[in-house]
Amino acid sequence: MVSTKHTLVALVEDKPGVLNRMVSLFRRRTFNIESIAVGSSEMPNFSRITFVVDGSQTMVEQVRKQLMGKVVEVVKVTDITDKNIVIREVALIKVKAPSSARSEIIQIVDIFHAEIVDVTQDYLTIEITGPEEKIYSLLDLLKPFGTKELARTGRIA
Repeated sequence: MVSTKHTLVALVEDKPGVLNRMVSLFRRRTFNIESIAVGSSEMPNFSRITFVVDGSQTMVEQVRKQLMGKVVEVVKVTDITDKNIVIREVALIKVKAPSSARSEIIQIVDIFHAEIVDVTQDYLTIEITGPEEKIYSLLDLLKPFGTKELARTGRIA
């Protein structure tokens, strides 16, 4: 049984406890949720939830069906892993930036079309949006300077 990352997108009613019930179902099936992103959808009173989980196609399909059958507020769940989709993530990276290294960091940030959103005497905070690979590449290039903090949204699709 081959285990791969799957991206599931759920359309759910905006009601208290929906996310908790969904996550509990994943927990009972011993799935590790690698990322989860929740936000408003194009329809009033509904939210879109993007889960990234690791598992076999069979196991993911079983969880998808259970979400539809057991969580009343779930309207639709789609496994979009193999679809032609746009995937993005946002990251905020706080990196050590002594004056001697600032120009080099700024050049790297420009190459990645990222943005410096905060400047202090010792640190720069960088915002980057894009596919996971782009974020990992920027993190690798910034590693020698020292990353103090990192916050990521998780995948949205």
